Amino acid sequence: MAGLTRPLPLPMQWLRRSFITGFFVLVPLFISVVAFIKIFGVVDGLTTPLYDALLGRRIPGLGVLSTAAVIVMVGAVATNVMGKRLLGRAEKMLLHVPVFRTIYVPVKQMVTAFSPGNESGFKRVVMVEDVKRGFMLGFLTREFTVDRGRGPEPMIAVFVPTNHLYLGDVVICERERATFPDISVEEGIRIFLTGGMALPPRIRNV
Repeated sequence: MAGLTRPLPLPMQWLRRSFITGFFVLVPLFISVVAFIKIFGVVDGLTTPLYDALLGRRIPGLGVLSTAAVIVMVGAVATNVMGKRLLGRAEKMLLHVPVFRTIYVPVKQMVTAFSPGNESGFKRVVMVEDVKRGFMLGFLTREFTVDRGRGPEPMIAVFVPTNHLYLGDVVICERERATFPDISVEEGIRIFLTGGMALPPRIRNV
């Protein structure tokens, strides 16, 4: 029939799925490695002359230690109230740059989602029962209400990773259908990364 699209052959479906999965696996790793190398280059370039002048000789490894110290210090500042305000203002200024905004916003959203300490990230681990798929483990991303003529009904949005941690389905269901196991977000991420092997022997509902 006209207007209907033919399904892709199985080899093409596998190729497309593998390409998308590989892309989303490599991009976060590539960004992390490149970012660390760039930060290391800047910190090492600034601190090496100072270390050489103070110590009188080159000591291998000080650049890496200095980079780690800078990252820890930035993290400490970012958790401070004044630090959050300063970083927020700097971020708003940089977001006016078109190229920076195009790259920074998606990367930050992805990193934020997997940061359990952030209010915009995954809230907690959720288990939802599906008739066809059984129990599905996922991450609570949003709580909201829907009014279908019977008053506001509490609903939740759950991200269920499928092919890889960065790829998955968004399941919308009534809050009463979900159970909340005593599994932290960090433990939940570890469970998906290990293919379920990190599941504790006993799970309790909280």
